[in-house]
Amino acid sequence: MNRIDARFAGLKSAARPGLITFVTAGDPDPTLTVPVMHALVRHGADLIELGMPFSDPMADGPVIQQANERALAKHVGLNHVLDSVRAFRADDASTPVVLMGYLNPIERYGFPRFAEAAAGAGADGMLLVDCPIEESGDYETTLESLGLRQIYLLAPTTPPARRARIAAKASGFLYYVSFKGITGAVHLEQGSAVAALEELRGLSQVPIAVGFGIKDAQSAAALGAHAEAVVIGSALVEGLNGAVDAADVDRRLAAFLPPIRDALHALAPV
Repeated sequence: MNRIDARFAGLKSAARPGLITFVTAGDPDPTLTVPVMHALVRHGADLIELGMPFSDPMADGPVIQQANERALAKHVGLNHVLDSVRAFRADDASTPVVLMGYLNPIERYGFPRFAEAAAGAGADGMLLVDCPIEESGDYETTLESLGLRQIYLLAPTTPPARRARIAAKASGFLYYVSFKGITGAVHLEQGSAVAALEELRGLSQVPIAVGFGIKDAQSAAALGAHAEAVVIGSALVEGLNGAVDAADVDRRLAAFLPPIRDALHALAPV
């Protein structure tokens, strides 16, 4: 069974939402990518989204844009991403890893070649931000043949008919963007997000994760009560900025993640 499917099955049995953490490969330093991944798991992550650095991350706000710039300045590319997943798998055989990014660098690498390398390294899925469902056919076929899940994004602006089509085609999980805009929102539009999540539950056969704007235990619990997982990214990337070594990474994550983890665990029935 794909690790994403297995993890969500475990979360369903535990009757609690999962915590999905996003970090950018190579940030705060290329030598820290794997220590960051292990520390995320140690302090509460159920699934890791590993960002693939790109020069024009159009869906991301300033925090993640700057993380991409820092990683690219240190010559971090797809080979580093693959090497990091492979190294992570040497000590962690169960935590799902989704590679999140944009098509341009993958197309330059060669999509089938990269997908095969990603599966061989131990990745479990891809979230291709700029790959709409209308153009996903060949990509989806390639990923499916390798046992990788293609994760789709849905936004508040997605028309109902297209929303239903994406929900019906989704694998792994659906990623619902909680507001109109880029990552790192100042505030969370909880009411409209909750309504949309309830609507999606009637359409989707796969778990639903919600992200964008989740920064702390309170916002995580508010939406975690209505989804199978919450995604935290910008606040996490910002908190890791400037970390100097693995010990520093661990200290920062030990202070940041456990309250969020505990808030989500508390949603499980006693």
